Amino acid sequence: MKLEGVRIELPTQKPILLLKEENGNRYLPIWIGPYEASAIALELSNIKTPRPMTHDLIISIFNNLDITVENIEINDIKDNTFYAVINIKNKDNKIIKIDSRPSDAVATAVRVKCDIFVAEHVLESSGLEIQSIDDEVKKFKDFLDHVEPEDFKF
Repeated sequence: MKLEGVRIELPTQKPILLLKEENGNRYLPIWIGPYEASAIALELSNIKTPRPMTHDLIISIFNNLDITVENIEINDIKDNTFYAVINIKNKDNKIIKIDSRPSDAVATAVRVKCDIFVAEHVLESSGLEIQSIDDEVKKFKDFLDHVEPEDFKF
């Protein structure tokens, strides 16, 4: 998945984390808290705070303990609550799954630039299929390239 960004949903004014399928047209919106939205937006905008934020602290701890973040997974949804794990690798190359809220996992992922995965059943149950404007424009241009005047006769 690719992080499209953090948006404000209207009219509720609540932040939404928006993920997009890399080779498809499915999106996964996840409502998140304002602090997590801010943490993600600051990192996406390359704005550094004078003191480390929580996610920066986590990355610093990982780095000092020779731990790498391999990827994150949004792996489940239960009762409209999303679940995620941060997959870390220790110095013995052992993968350890750390339970996380999706917003914290994504805030960590954007800092270390790791892959973001979503379980297929989560995407199927909560994803939205949206045709992009570019796809629609391409279809229309293709139609115009192949249409004949006779196609409009009744």
